[in-house]
Amino acid sequence: MRTRYPSRHAGRRPHHRYASALACLALAAGALAGCSDGDSPESAVDAFLAGWPTGKLDQLGFVNPAGEKIAATEVAEQIKQLSGELGRTPPKLRRNGEVKVIKNTGTATANVDWTLPGDVHWSYPVTMRLSVGPDDAWRIIWEPSVVQPQLTSGDKLVLQRSPAQRAGILDGAGQPIVAARKVVVVGVQPGEVTDVPGLVKALDTGFKAIRPALNPPIDLSDLPDRLRTADPGAFVDVVTLRDEAYQQIKPRIYDLPGTKFRPETRDLAPTREFARALLGSVDPAQKDDLDANPDLYTAQDLIGHGGLQGRYDKQLRGTPGTNVVIARKGPEGNVEPTSTVVFRQEPKPGTPLRTSLDVRVQTAADAALAPERRRSALVAIRISDGAVLAAANGPGAAAENLAFTAQVPPGSTFKMVSAFGLLDAGAVGLDTPVACPKTFTADGRSFKNSDNFELGTVPFRTDFAKSCNTAFASLAPKLGADGLANAGRSLGLEGQWNLGAEAFTGKVSTGGSAAERAAAAFGQGTTVVSPLAMAGATAAVARGQWQQPKLILDPSPGEPAKAGPQLKPGSVEPLRTMMREVVTQGTATALRDVPGPPVQGKTGTAEYDNDPAHTHAWFVGWQGDVAFAVFVEQGGSSTASAVPIAERFLRGLGTR
Repeated sequence: MRTRYPSRHAGRRPHHRYASALACLALAAGALAGCSDGDSPESAVDAFLAGWPTGKLDQLGFVNPAGEKIAATEVAEQIKQLSGELGRTPPKLRRNGEVKVIKNTGTATANVDWTLPGDVHWSYPVTMRLSVGPDDAWRIIWEPSVVQPQLTSGDKLVLQRSPAQRAGILDGAGQPIVAARKVVVVGVQPGEVTDVPGLVKALDTGFKAIRPALNPPIDLSDLPDRLRTADPGAFVDVVTLRDEAYQQIKPRIYDLPGTKFRPETRDLAPTREFARALLGSVDPAQKDDLDANPDLYTAQDLIGHGGLQGRYDKQLRGTPGTNVVIARKGPEGNVEPTSTVVFRQEPKPGTPLRTSLDVRVQTAADAALAPERRRSALVAIRISDGAVLAAANGPGAAAENLAFTAQVPPGSTFKMVSAFGLLDAGAVGLDTPVACPKTFTADGRSFKNSDNFELGTVPFRTDFAKSCNTAFASLAPKLGADGLANAGRSLGLEGQWNLGAEAFTGKVSTGGSAAERAAAAFGQGTTVVSPLAMAGATAAVARGQWQQPKLILDPSPGEPAKAGPQLKPGSVEPLRTMMREVVTQGTATALRDVPGPPVQGKTGTAEYDNDPAHTHAWFVGWQGDVAFAVFVEQGGSSTASAVPIAERFLRGLGTR
């Protein structure tokens, strides 16, 4: 039923309200509803505002400014058209005060509040007029300005976004690591290609000529299918190359039929490999991004994917600017955006993310891994303050941050932890005689040394330097059920770290059978760690106290884990001596002549399944103020894989 006005002539004069009140008092209780506010012009406005978001306006009457009737469905359709893309999220609407009535007409004001992408709010007042019809019902005088005061018939509201300046990721010195750098997007226009197999072969040859070689290589296997299904005039992107890589092969690919080249800038690190897995990347919004956040991203946005770029995308990306403009029909009948801006919010630049990374150390770490074709990682930590200086992953621009998140057995590098526990318990000293037989049996399980060597009964320091598994297995009972786990926790393993990035801090075997404890004593069993966790433990030995590694400096990711206890000099000094002897006369003599301060360390070969031939390779150590851990997945002998990487890293540091 339409809202009715009691008298076409009385307006809202005081004596009319008084008369109405007397009339209501005289009515029976059942008739009191006839004197409610449902007959007021306010109820008509409220009904209109309630129906606007859903388009359900059929209980209301509408006329145009000339007094001609308009169907409610036509009004609903015009609201939809005028709202444009803003209509996907209808506004919140609220009447402001009472309707001002003069005889048969009324004027109301309401507040319109749109929620724009990025949770931006655009609020403004609108004025609407009402009139009383022949049936004494209040009608809304419909005109486009009810939606927005500057709209006219045929207009619509259009959203325009201006991207914010993306902030950089900074190194420990506060300098940008990631900065705008030139790239070239290599693409193909299908309609200009006459020989697809020939083009694919030529592109593949060209890409393989880039030095250093791209790892992983560019995969063109799906290019023929993509060209076949694309429009003839489309730009089918093949790869985005840094400008320096593109310039190397430009003469080979520039004149190939159908190739197209689009210069752009992207936020990139100094090299393709530079801490890639840790930093992540910044790329155009992908379908998954748009589907998951339709009100936040557009296809033109650049978004952080993976690593720190993804984790801190909101902070780094800032807030895009948002304009609402009026689109109007032009001379040719097309509705195009005008220069009339009805709402403007300027973009707010992102906030930089400061890390502890050191460009010199990171570059040396990336270069050390470059020749390694197996999955690998290298983490470096400054001993004096726990700053993470480098987090490198290979091969090439590896996407998985094994340096922080790998959960793998540490092998003989864990003899550093076992030896610390034994020394701390007073179970052994540097020169305590400990037998190193070819095999050792615990609880029916037989253990052996690499290549089945045996040393006989030798000082403990020799067992350590030569990495004798059977000696450590025989010493496991002296650690007790929890001694190994307690030693590991003193060196920071298994802790809750506020690093600002995902990291695995280790899980140390505790208790178990005699065989399990024997295996755990030399880094097998159920103990698993990450390179970061082992680098932190190594730094603790070098410093004499564990301190949580630091990666994100500003904004702070939270209170760091409490520092560990001061390590007893009588425990840690002999351990440092033994780790030096690993380099001077043990399993890492390749590092003996590395320039600079003395190198201390421990090699490790870790079995990861039931086949003794399947092993990961490790090296942990320090030189000067830099502690580090090297890991090579399925690396075999540490002396053949992890130690050479450590040598390249240390020599690289010395030359930079």
